[in-house]
Amino acid sequence: MRLDWAKVSPDALKAMMAVQGFTDKSSLDHKLIELIKIRSSQINGCAYCLDMHTKDAIAIGESEQRLHVVAAWREAPFYSEQERVALGWCESLTEISSKGAPENLFKELQKHFTDEQIVELTLAIIVINGWNRLAVGFESEVGGYVSNRKPGK
Repeated sequence: MRLDWAKVSPDALKAMMAVQGFTDKSSLDHKLIELIKIRSSQINGCAYCLDMHTKDAIAIGESEQRLHVVAAWREAPFYSEQERVALGWCESLTEISSKGAPENLFKELQKHFTDEQIVELTLAIIVINGWNRLAVGFESEVGGYVSNRKPGK
């Protein structure tokens, strides 16, 4: 690890945990949130977060098949329309400099999510992108994470 950022700046960790805490309490399905975390982490090349969130997703009952192909969700038949829209929003916001946040995609979000859920989803995408940048930037050690998640949580 290049730098133990959480030890150097406990206030930075506290700030990240505050946003994470909000998303942990969201009304969104926990499996959907894990798919978002995984897809964003794939795009950002964050091995630390991929290790963590694939383990968490399995612990709460997500299928390994869906996890194995989430990078190609558009071609896979086993994601709901709601999940597809959320994954599209995740990709757009994760790659915002090249993809933007298209109006047509936002209108699709409104068909599947309440306004409050759109905010929750967007903050979940924002926070995983933040964690990705911390883990990649400071080269967090990969492989030692053990999930303490239980189905439904």
